[in-house]
Amino acid sequence: MPFKVNGWKLLIHTVAWCLLGWLVVDYLTGNLTVNPIQAVTQRTGDYALYFLVASLACTPLNTFFGFRKALSLRRMLGLYAFLFAALHFGTFIGLDYGLDWRLLLDEVALKRYILVGLGTLTILTLLAITSFRWWMKRLGKNWKRLHRLVYLASILVIVHFAWAVKGDLLRLQGDIWQPLLFGAIVALLLIARIPAVRRAVRAVRFPMPGRLKPLYRGDKSHPRPTTIDR
Repeated sequence: MPFKVNGWKLLIHTVAWCLLGWLVVDYLTGNLTVNPIQAVTQRTGDYALYFLVASLACTPLNTFFGFRKALSLRRMLGLYAFLFAALHFGTFIGLDYGLDWRLLLDEVALKRYILVGLGTLTILTLLAITSFRWWMKRLGKNWKRLHRLVYLASILVIVHFAWAVKGDLLRLQGDIWQPLLFGAIVALLLIARIPAVRRAVRAVRFPMPGRLKPLYRGDKSHPRPTTIDR
């Protein structure tokens, strides 16, 4: 049986590992900013956000455009989001704070964005661990309920992003335009999952044909159409 290559999955793998390889090369060659650890932390955080948003976009792509292949890409995109989130956190606690847990606890108490980011990573870790078929069979219907936590993670990551860049979303102050942009995208992707919105989209995409009318009214030779005729 010939080996089949999924072009979309191959593309995602290529993009993810190229981003990671590019980051490693820049770090080893000193091609980052004057603060390389901060640059690595920021870039891994950005990559995690990109893959998380891409995973959220898969279901709306199927709903709005009938792109069914996108549904098979959600797990892969989510796992790469977890990978870069873990690297983001690992760089923060390992390179930036040197695994000084006392200092880290003090920072968590002072900087709320760290606590929100840790909550996001905890959710992504839980979803990554339970993303395999064994867990799907073991958890049954609860598996879907558990994986709806990705919606909470997507909101938390926007809040983490806004607070990390010292922005104030409510007062529109600071460096908030990127968080606002991604926040708007995430909001649209979540709205697209509301059942009423999905039904409305499907009604537009797949309208029901109108009831057929007989050629001659009152002519019994032309019976009223059945559901098969609709």
